[in-house]
Amino acid sequence: MRFLPIVLIALPGALRAQAPHNAPLTDAQQIAAAVLPLPAEFRADARVLGHRAGGKELVTLRDGRGAFTCLASDPAATRFHVACYHKSLEPFMARGRALRASGVKDDQVDSTRFREIRNGTLAMPKQPAALYSLTGPLGSYDPATNTARGARPLSVIYISGATTQSTGLTATPTQGAPWIMYPGTPKAHIMLVPKM
Repeated sequence: MRFLPIVLIALPGALRAQAPHNAPLTDAQQIAAAVLPLPAEFRADARVLGHRAGGKELVTLRDGRGAFTCLASDPAATRFHVACYHKSLEPFMARGRALRASGVKDDQVDSTRFREIRNGTLAMPKQPAALYSLTGPLGSYDPATNTARGARPLSVIYISGATTQSTGLTATPTQGAPWIMYPGTPKAHIMLVPKM
């Protein structure tokens, strides 16, 4: 029985450490979390879009002069997910958000964007463009330490229209090696996944 008080004292702290952080994040916390996927030299100048209390639409939490736009994790989502993409991808990404907001679902989002790219009403970058993300279970982000424990990083390089022939990359997901996803489409991109 001597050890019981120690266990009872330690237990609340252990439970707190493991409990998901489901409380709404402040603007500053959303900004700090949203830029985590970026290499450090791009974080301070990134534009950040996030969510205000009760709002479903993305709003600008911080303007940026840098090369990237970052998206804070959606508080209504069932997982933690933040992503940052090069500003040249903004028309493509913004159009996807607008289509989803208007009720367009799943594959129709891409088929609509691809059609608009083909007929010249939506532009894709002419040069390679990067996207970085972190994805983890709900509660993996800890605002006190600004870490996303257990979240998996992903780096992507968009090269619109790229194919296996034009890049020399396989289209088969490969452990520890780059591969091309959606080859030959406007959203063709090289996947760089540290571990699958």
